[in-house]
Amino acid sequence: MSSAPLSAPAPTELIPHRPPFLFVDEVLDVVPGRGAHARFTLRPDAPFLAGHFPGHPIMPGVLIVEALAQTGALAVLAEEENRGKLALFAGIERARFRRPVRPGDTLDLEVALTRRRGPLGEGDGVASVAGARACEATLRFAVAEGGAGARSDLTPRETTKPASAGEEGEDTP
Repeated sequence: MSSAPLSAPAPTELIPHRPPFLFVDEVLDVVPGRGAHARFTLRPDAPFLAGHFPGHPIMPGVLIVEALAQTGALAVLAEEENRGKLALFAGIERARFRRPVRPGDTLDLEVALTRRRGPLGEGDGVASVAGARACEATLRFAVAEGGAGARSDLTPRETTKPASAGEEGEDTP
């Protein structure tokens, strides 16, 4: 594992996310397996702002956490052994929201990876706007096969439940 910083790649060079679910605009620094620093600017025309909240738009907290997760994924997926894989959420701990993020705000996103054991890991993230902390959280992740363009069959598998007396087997969601 290299600990040297990478020159600033485009986010889509490392993570499989694409608009409208890409919450990293600019990668400032990536140290494979250690951490990443990125930015996201909340555009006034972001579709989710129409409903969150009409007349008082703010970025949903879960999307701020997602932006932190994508930033952490940059560091995980920059490792040579994880290229082309996915970094999936395994948990969110101690998430705290300190200030709203409004249209035009630029989120400064920093994640430091703190624990690794096989494909599982953890990182501490902080999102801030103009130096004021907006969100902090500990994020747990699992590295899995199938990243950007690697597989097109990542849809949920159909399952069947056992038929009870007099019922045909039915597909379940």
